[in-house]
Amino acid sequence: MRVLIVDDHPIVASGCRALLTGDSGIVILEACDAESGEHAFVAERPDVCVLDINLPSVSGFELARRILARDGSARIIMFSMNDDPIFAARAIEAGAKGYVSKSGDPQDLVEAIREVSQGGTYLSTGVARSIAFAGPSMAQNPLAKLTSREIEILRLLSAGKSLSEIAWQIHVSYKTIANTSSIMRQKLGVRTSAELVRLAIASSLA
Repeated sequence: MRVLIVDDHPIVASGCRALLTGDSGIVILEACDAESGEHAFVAERPDVCVLDINLPSVSGFELARRILARDGSARIIMFSMNDDPIFAARAIEAGAKGYVSKSGDPQDLVEAIREVSQGGTYLSTGVARSIAFAGPSMAQNPLAKLTSREIEILRLLSAGKSLSEIAWQIHVSYKTIANTSSIMRQKLGVRTSAELVRLAIASSLA
């Protein structure tokens, strides 16, 4: 089984290697950002992709979209430090077959890879519980009003990117980004891009 791990933190990547090298049936492939991750997927056609959400350029959400556009049957696991159930829910909506928290049990990742490689789905017990019991608190979270693509745009705005830069990075037109930004402001009840950035910071996206 070929497993592609896309994560920009060397310590995390080496930890994943150490975790998985005990299984002689697993070949580990690595990339450190969305661009190299997409290239590795095209060149190597891994059985499972493990994508960090917080990549340095565009996020794991955007990389998942690109991979699935190339191969709708790709098996993707999202891997994140963020325990917010909104991110797990958006990952599944974006086409991921699993979601694993980096703060959870390391064996969760091993189990997720095994399950997803066999065509199944996986949520760790802690993540599944957080989604099941989020209730009103999840509905009150501003990010709950946004799609994974809108969360991506909000994250890039908070990183100081202009609308033109965002359009270039996620391969859409400037008009699309401008329209989406306007829709986001309406959804979130804010008037300016600066207010969007403040909200992103408050939501730990920045």
